[in-house]
Amino acid sequence: MYYLLISIVIGLFVAMLFVNLYFRAKVLKVYGVLVRNKVEFGANHIFNRKRLETEILPRYPQFRNEIESFIRHMQYTMKMATVLIVLITLFGAILMYFREIG
Repeated sequence: MYYLLISIVIGLFVAMLFVNLYFRAKVLKVYGVLVRNKVEFGANHIFNRKRLETEILPRYPQFRNEIESFIRHMQYTMKMATVLIVLITLFGAILMYFREIG
């Protein structure tokens, strides 16, 4: 059981690393397009859809797809990282519990 849990934690860590690298590449690709075209917006626009639609999208209508893609990838990356960190912490706590018992 102990080795299974260690394998799961290692697998989750590798999964988190892969997801991070994969989405970082996708984010950087879209981010490059936005930077080259001087499209600017803040973190508050990423988390507040209404502000994004009223302040940013009307200023850059030709880059709507890139902006929405960037925001979607950023939000997905944060969700996946949060889930994987919680899982790794949970399995780490279980491993610590089993280590004290055994």
